[in-house]
Amino acid sequence: MSDVNLVLRSSRVITPDGTRPASVAVAGGVIDAVLPYDAEVPAGARLEDFGDDVLLPGLVDCHVHVNDPGRTEWEGFWTATRAAAAGGITTLVDMPLNSLPPTTTVANLRVKQEVARSKAHVDVGFWGGALPDNVKDLRPLHDAGVFGFKAFLSPSGVEEFPELTQDRLAQSLAEIAGFDGLLIVHAEDPHELAAAPQTPGPKYADFLASRPRVSENTAIESLIAAAKRVGARVHILHLSSSDALPVIAAAKREGVRLTVETCPHYLTLTAEEVPDGASEFKCCPPIREAANQDLLWAALADGTIDCVVTDHSPSTADLKTEDFATAWGGISGLQLSLSAVWTEARRRGHTLEDVVRWMSSATAGLVGLERKGAIEAGRDADFAVLAPDATFTVDPAELQHRNRVTAYAGKTLHGVVKSTWLRGERIQENGTLTEPTGRLLERNN
Repeated sequence: MSDVNLVLRSSRVITPDGTRPASVAVAGGVIDAVLPYDAEVPAGARLEDFGDDVLLPGLVDCHVHVNDPGRTEWEGFWTATRAAAAGGITTLVDMPLNSLPPTTTVANLRVKQEVARSKAHVDVGFWGGALPDNVKDLRPLHDAGVFGFKAFLSPSGVEEFPELTQDRLAQSLAEIAGFDGLLIVHAEDPHELAAAPQTPGPKYADFLASRPRVSENTAIESLIAAAKRVGARVHILHLSSSDALPVIAAAKREGVRLTVETCPHYLTLTAEEVPDGASEFKCCPPIREAANQDLLWAALADGTIDCVVTDHSPSTADLKTEDFATAWGGISGLQLSLSAVWTEARRRGHTLEDVVRWMSSATAGLVGLERKGAIEAGRDADFAVLAPDATFTVDPAELQHRNRVTAYAGKTLHGVVKSTWLRGERIQENGTLTEPTGRLLERNN
């Protein structure tokens, strides 16, 4: 305890053993010990007492499109990581596409790392990309520290990141399984999408019909079959279709190395409430009906779905046209994810411990960040301080995102993030941020 320089105290600290009054001792940016609430503060250490506000581990969001470099008018590391910090997220993992160049070679990874290095307000890691023609680049990217590989089974929306056919999927999976890597997949079947009615215009019902559940279900079934053939680790991105849950649950019971995520917008927004022309609600796969949402929550509760991530995918406002067929598909929700999920979770009888499991410990475990995701000795001293019963109304002007287009505008949410801490340093307090001190992370570091 002689090196302890900071003690964080709260009557409600969320630890792996439950929520309890505690004092968390920090030394050199690492949690030294979780002590009784009234433990004596070591000589020379500073005490921060949060009263009844909840001290929880900083969130780990492993699905963020930062779009930097190349499309920095859409977002960027400076603004994305500020938004993350304002929302209690202390680690994010950046997706390999929508930036130029995409993260599909080691050289491209180095470009992105150099751009991010001085702009990161939170810790940042990187996914690699699996394309039809870059199988030779997968192992070098793995060795360079990416956390896994993103692939699409249907068109991605940007021409520099083409989808994998079933043959190319098999080749990539075999290569990745050879070094026990992780393939993360946007699972919509292109043939089912092509067969669906494509009706341009402002009606959300038409857009929803163009991305039917069967496209997800079919793609997930084929992905599970391909993973079983080679024993690969696979992760289903942004699950929206509850119809796929029985197949997923069966695959897990059979021992398929499968994990699944869903997103705050699928858990908190419903198709019934999307106004026509309001393409701030557009994403792929789409926000579905309330009955579908109920089943996603049930799957989170029983473990069929492992975690919750934002899939923050912003664009400039001009790309969010009233025509759902041509508008950019992506939800901006990085800063609001904790509050949005907590608002609906508490209504449904879930606890903040559940939210921490879905949005911090499970996400850290997915990408192998053993120093993140929990308040216990030996972990990085990354925290969010939350007033869980306080409410606020979402004002886009107060968001840190570069483009303040949000599907949550005007909604009243529970849970105000009072401050955010990275390795024992306060990086955000009541919306005011410090200069960036985030680090670039690599797999297993």
